[in-house]
Amino acid sequence: MAETGETNSAIAIGPRIVASGGFDVLYREGMGLIETVAAYLDDQGRLESRVLPREAGFLYATESMRLTTRLMQLASWLLLQRAVNEGEISRENARAEKEKVKFSATPSERGGPGYDQLPPRLRDFIDKGDRLFERVMQLDSLEKGNLPSLDGIDARVNGVADQLSRLKAAFARID
Repeated sequence: MAETGETNSAIAIGPRIVASGGFDVLYREGMGLIETVAAYLDDQGRLESRVLPREAGFLYATESMRLTTRLMQLASWLLLQRAVNEGEISRENARAEKEKVKFSATPSERGGPGYDQLPPRLRDFIDKGDRLFERVMQLDSLEKGNLPSLDGIDARVNGVADQLSRLKAAFARID
């Protein structure tokens, strides 16, 4: 191979994916969900919660508070990322600010006593919030350069270089 003077550093695709048009869709979806949930909880949700049995009423209060907290954390992340994408703040400043936003853990299992008695619309919003959270966490990992592993192989490893070295080793044994 000829020397070209270029470095063999990998290109960070995570920030480019996060800055892509796909982020705009996620941003609109996330902010739309936040507005819709807020309107629901202030109006129809409040009315629905008043007629729930005591145990389900307590769970409604807990889950609606958890959902509101989660959505506000997601809004912070989305707004920071949008500011980076629009050049309003640097990626480094946004990363420092994002570190201050500690996401609430998603319960591994939803349910329990009274969960089935919650209004279907609230349960739907909880599911949508969880899915949005997962998507944002994936983008956050990509933005930080934490690529997922594939079949036990770290995706940060240069796959082409790895394959070339394996071929070179295989042919060296034949010689």
